[in-house]
Amino acid sequence: MVMVRSGYADAMARMKFYSCGYQKAFQEYYTILQQKYPEIIVEGENYNPSGLSMIIAKALGVIKMALIVCIVSGVNILQYTGIPLQSWWSWCVDNKLYSCMMVFFLSNALEGQLVSTGAFEISFNDMPVWSKLETGRIPQPPELFQIIDNNLQFQTTVELKPGFAK
Repeated sequence: MVMVRSGYADAMARMKFYSCGYQKAFQEYYTILQQKYPEIIVEGENYNPSGLSMIIAKALGVIKMALIVCIVSGVNILQYTGIPLQSWWSWCVDNKLYSCMMVFFLSNALEGQLVSTGAFEISFNDMPVWSKLETGRIPQPPELFQIIDNNLQFQTTVELKPGFAK
């Protein structure tokens, strides 16, 4: 989440950036915004995926660790299910290092896919102003500056009119 606070006309402007997997892009936008708007405080946070994806990813992580422990200890997990010993399990137990690494990296890739949303969402005063999920791209810096300037200009104009509902 990126929150932007501005001191223009004693107004409070808040900008939020929600991203998933775009840490470098966020850092670049943070630097650019601090250079152009030094009075603005910028904060960021991750865009959380759906609850079901998170549950599946966490379950996959637990299964991964249990499977690695079983491979290292040589426990035949199939005997508890009544399934006869499979050749692939014998291979895993015989090649512990390679099979543990394979289980670890493949499950991490699956977990990463489950929790990655590809989001880079920007809100200004709790109003969405940009969505990578909808547009398919991250805004260019001039576009973002125009969005901020327009919102700040509108906010300053509203502040100057007494009796205008905010």
